[in-house]
Amino acid sequence: MLQEDPSMAGKGRSKGIGEQNKGGAEPTESCEAEQSGVLCSVREELERNIDLPTRDGAHRFFKEGVKVHGVKTAVVHVLAKKYFKEIKHLGKEEVFVLCEDLYRSDYLEEASIASVWSHELRKAYEKSDFKRFEGWIERYINNWAKCDVFCNHTVGSFIEQFPEFTEKLRLWTKSDNRWMRRAAAVSLILPARRGEFLDVVFVIADLLLEDDDNLVQKGCGWMLKEASRMHRKEVFDYVVRNRSVMPRTALRYAIEKMPDSMRKEAMKK
Repeated sequence: MLQEDPSMAGKGRSKGIGEQNKGGAEPTESCEAEQSGVLCSVREELERNIDLPTRDGAHRFFKEGVKVHGVKTAVVHVLAKKYFKEIKHLGKEEVFVLCEDLYRSDYLEEASIASVWSHELRKAYEKSDFKRFEGWIERYINNWAKCDVFCNHTVGSFIEQFPEFTEKLRLWTKSDNRWMRRAAAVSLILPARRGEFLDVVFVIADLLLEDDDNLVQKGCGWMLKEASRMHRKEVFDYVVRNRSVMPRTALRYAIEKMPDSMRKEAMKK
């Protein structure tokens, strides 16, 4: 349970997002009831929006298996935005408790909502939040979709604010957890698309270069592809320099946005 913050005693309200909450105030009974009610409402709406073809398609699509309600992605996103409006007055820690509850369910749609909510808090991120985000990957991320939606946005935004934590991404590449290794790459997708962190992109690519996991290879190739949007020549040179050892899956992803002549050159053995 979170530590009680004496400064809040008798004040009758939760700290809003963006306000300081260093003590991690323990939610009041009314706040806990409110949180529980929001999650019940979210899950009821998910149940009401089940689409059987979507559910069946998800089970065919994810080779590693997946737990889904069967709700279309666009609907999930609408629900995430809708219910964040109902909780945005809560403190960051209280919203993170809700996110963790959603992740624990193991449902893909609930994890997606948690990822949207955690990203909505990006203006309130602190360095201490990294440990929580890392723990969520370790405990709750068990397919590429959960990995990507959380790491692209939440972890990516965190890294942009606190670039010194790119050192942690390097450590993730050595993890026994395949999703942690993929996370090391896909957390850089959006910054790389904007031309940022090119040196870090190449360091992560070096560390994952000979990873034999297909989904890690795809994540690494995707990271390089996004970096190529602003740094085509640098990424092309990197691929050509490493094509003898680079898995073909990662290589193909990396050169996808390049002109045909460059792709043909990069594919030469």
